[in-house]
Amino acid sequence: MKKNMYLSELWNSDVENVLGSLNEIDRLENKVIMITGATGLICSSIVDILIKYNETHDNYITIVVAARSEDKVRNRFGKYFDKPYFVYLKYDANDQNVNFDKKVDFIIHGASNADPNRVMKEPVETMTSNFTGLLALLNYAKVVGTKRLLYISSSEVYGKKDVEESYCESEYGYIDLLNVRNSYSISKRAAETLCLSYSSEYGVETVITRPGHIYGPTASVFDSRVSSKWAYDVIDNKSIIMKSDGKQVRSYVYCLDCAAAILKVLMVGEKGTAYNISNPDSVISIKEMAEILATAGNVDLKMELPTEDEKKGFNPMLNSSLDASRLLKLGWKGHFDAKNGFSHTVAILREISNDARS
Repeated sequence: MKKNMYLSELWNSDVENVLGSLNEIDRLENKVIMITGATGLICSSIVDILIKYNETHDNYITIVVAARSEDKVRNRFGKYFDKPYFVYLKYDANDQNVNFDKKVDFIIHGASNADPNRVMKEPVETMTSNFTGLLALLNYAKVVGTKRLLYISSSEVYGKKDVEESYCESEYGYIDLLNVRNSYSISKRAAETLCLSYSSEYGVETVITRPGHIYGPTASVFDSRVSSKWAYDVIDNKSIIMKSDGKQVRSYVYCLDCAAAILKVLMVGEKGTAYNISNPDSVISIKEMAEILATAGNVDLKMELPTEDEKKGFNPMLNSSLDASRLLKLGWKGHFDAKNGFSHTVAILREISNDARS
């Protein structure tokens, strides 16, 4: 299904509402911001917010959209691809160099393989792209004098813990180094340390965000994360199939809320600091999430036993909820609780699907 997000009135309204809460975004006017992974779940939402700003203001923000496929970028952003503020950069996180000879004021690095199935199939590429991809960008930032690089990390850096409280940014649990599934979390940990190391040794200003479980209509139809898979099942009128008891607690955040949090941290976050991205109104269990989606889509919720291969791809954290106190102090607030966010996801996907099929 080819998705044209801009045909959805609800999506456009959601983007506009979130943009209205970013009081500091005019600081980016007349600046150049590079965004890697720009067609992904989170970063395409960031690009949409910046596009909305540019379309409603006289002084624009130059957006360097870094991604592997020009066709995919054209399909995702449509008519905006040819706008004077939109610059496409062919980019692969596995490359050792950034082939862009112009100065960039800000970098948001979101290119990463976060799909559990792909992590299991490509653990080497997952690790190398997470670390060497960031290394190349930090070298580039050092050379051209970038003001700040924001690294999008993950809540999986925290590992497993025994207590039930939400994770604060300074608390870490156990990660099994000899489990291939942890190629993602281990390389994310290493990349965070690399950010601070570059700041210390070379003066490259960095800041880190750790999103919880992000969902929304910008997710790929091939995304195997259950929040994405189930949303697409719902719009196809398929039952939601749970492969566990669903007691695992997660911090679910609507993609536009996450995008706004990242922009907020980029602009006003303290350098060298990590920020959890979590909406206190959306800390729920996987089962609760499944029930919301089933209700929104008017489909059945069923249980099945997982296969051994499916078990290997499961996130081992029983409670990966995040404490958002540090982010909230910056003035960020989520617009979408779990019920609204997942309901909007289903409604927008259905709207886009109907447009694509008409």
